[in-house]
Amino acid sequence: MFRFGIEILQEPLLLEMAAPLLAEGRLPEKFPQLDVAKMAERIAGYGFKLIELNTDLNIFFPNSFGVPTLRRLLELKESLGLSYTVHLPLWSLEPSSPFEEVRKASVDVMVDAVLRLAPLEPEVYVFHATGPLATEFFISSSIPDQARPLLMFVFQRNAARSIEEILERTGLPSRSMAIETIQFPLDLTLGLAEEFDLSVCFDTGHVFSRQPGPVDFHEALAKCLPRLKEVHLHDAWFKPEPGGPPRWADHLPLGEGEVPVEKLFATLKEKGFSGPIIFELTVPEALKSLERLRSMGEVFQSL
Repeated sequence: MFRFGIEILQEPLLLEMAAPLLAEGRLPEKFPQLDVAKMAERIAGYGFKLIELNTDLNIFFPNSFGVPTLRRLLELKESLGLSYTVHLPLWSLEPSSPFEEVRKASVDVMVDAVLRLAPLEPEVYVFHATGPLATEFFISSSIPDQARPLLMFVFQRNAARSIEEILERTGLPSRSMAIETIQFPLDLTLGLAEEFDLSVCFDTGHVFSRQPGPVDFHEALAKCLPRLKEVHLHDAWFKPEPGGPPRWADHLPLGEGEVPVEKLFATLKEKGFSGPIIFELTVPEALKSLERLRSMGEVFQSL
């Protein structure tokens, strides 16, 4: 049976909680605080028992995962039967940076997130092995095509050092970390998974919109299945533009893009996949997507 969850990084809830501050019409004297446990409880009220905790909340709401919040999240886990996954921080980080100071600082932030949330016993820690700098070199039209593979290899090797250090410093079993299919060559991402015996997080929208490169969706899924630990679920589309860069969109509710959802789930069912399937959507978009799934074939009738 498929297990659906949703990320806690919900813009409507964030705006709702920040409403009193915004109403004042002035800058605060200190960073506002965010009640992450309250957000989790609200999300659980919509029927989601599996919640992905986004540690990037700490950027604008420091101490979002302080000890009191972790205690309440543990209480909710026990009282409501919740399960958690964790998305390690990615905003402003570059664990594949050629600058050693930047790379090490990125590792420090990710290690802190792992150790801080470990008491919640997350099912999996999802992470991006590379950041915006690697993406910029990957997609830039000013980079000669013959030079791009070498540059991507440099970023991959730096990412490898960061992964090795994270595993050593946290003591995590390697399969508890799931490397995500992001805007970086899929073969190099899967190469890191193989090298360190990592799990994989297959992001449907990223792959369909060809962010990891021009790889067929089903071919990419087949390559990821042996290590598949989590799925990030959202719709997407991709449209080539003759004479110019392609247009694409992701993080759409199911039905608003072209991801082959029925075939995706047929494959997951055939392979016996039972890991977390996380909607990277708002709660209303996720509920709408679930209704669309229920309207499809028999594979979804138990939802």
